[in-house]
Amino acid sequence: MRTLLIKGGRVIDPSQDLDQVADILIAEGKVEALGEMRASAEEVIDASGLIVSPGLIDMHVHLREPGKAEEETIASGSGAAVAGGFTTVCCMPNTEPAVDSQASAEFVFLQAQRAAKANIYPIGAITKGRQGKGLAEMGGLIQGGAVAFSDDGDCVKDTAVMRWALEYAKMFKKPIIAHCEDKDLSEEGVIHEGFVSTVLGLPGMPAAAEEVMVSRDLILAEYTGGYLHIAHISTSGSVDLVRRARSRGVPVTCEATAHHLTLTDECVKTFDTNFKMNPPLRTARDVAALRKGLADGTIDCIVSDHAPHALEEKDVEFTLAPFGVIGMETLLPIVITELVEKGVLSINEVIAKLTVNPARILDLPKGTLTVGADADITIIDPKVEWQIDVEKFKSKSRNCPFHGRKVTGRARFTIVGGEIKFAL
Repeated sequence: MRTLLIKGGRVIDPSQDLDQVADILIAEGKVEALGEMRASAEEVIDASGLIVSPGLIDMHVHLREPGKAEEETIASGSGAAVAGGFTTVCCMPNTEPAVDSQASAEFVFLQAQRAAKANIYPIGAITKGRQGKGLAEMGGLIQGGAVAFSDDGDCVKDTAVMRWALEYAKMFKKPIIAHCEDKDLSEEGVIHEGFVSTVLGLPGMPAAAEEVMVSRDLILAEYTGGYLHIAHISTSGSVDLVRRARSRGVPVTCEATAHHLTLTDECVKTFDTNFKMNPPLRTARDVAALRKGLADGTIDCIVSDHAPHALEEKDVEFTLAPFGVIGMETLLPIVITELVEKGVLSINEVIAKLTVNPARILDLPKGTLTVGADADITIIDPKVEWQIDVEKFKSKSRNCPFHGRKVTGRARFTIVGGEIKFAL
């Protein structure tokens, strides 16, 4: 393996509370040294004017394999990941069949090794076949490499099953990632229930559908002591519920997507199905609450919830289109443009929510540039201006709500295990 020297970049590593201009020497796939140095290497990257961070982590993606290879595969998804600056992604188990056994989790790892791009960790299903009834083989899933459990795409409706899931996962010291949605309230809905849904005459998904289940799962986490992580939080009420629970010491973390942090249900007035996702885009008041939750630490991570769909699936009437948008290749520039440039978060805070925080939640040996750590590194140009073009994506799918948007910032190099996997 070639030695690599990254020279003169602004190194930001929240795991070490580090923000300084420094060099990084990489050897044998590890961080060999960090600081001012005169070392030589077989390959040198001049990072002057660029930000050098631990490899970015997206802890919520859908890679569709097995089952829907025409939408995305582990290979194409990992290509999209490194193009977006992500060295590590965690894929949800709502595949066909679901990732609910040791063998299915091992399949994800094997496909990721064949692709040889990003690190990919499977998230195992909470219940068998994601049917919401009997628990999946949690021990086997962990042996197969699963780092957490979720029935994402569906809520675990049965309260007793959710209780047992939290208790069993606690024994394995793994989080339960909850998709909080009471489908008795939201099942017929296609957008947020409110003024816009009324004007458009579209069936709505009320904020209460999320908040009811957030409340239930917080109560269960407090009762069992199990570790709860709430996926794609989207309402002001949910943020407040999590904030109050954390003040009581409930073991809970949560995440928000780039699209819920930057878009509102006003976008749906175009009837563009690339604005249809679950949870739906909410109101400006909800976006403001999410941003406040990011800033005060209530929301721990920013994720893409990358959900690919084929063109023919999305190119239909709004009510018939599937939920979901892609996002790994747009998350970083959207966050820099809409959150950093507008003063919502500092770049250091953004990097923390994309590195050390998800690594801590999932207990991953990632998200740091300490000497001896895996050399997973993202080199970011924070000032480059460009226009998002879905036709240039590495993903197989094109269902992006940000197509044509002019943005600032992107990954220039993505390094995984000491090897350059993407260079702009």
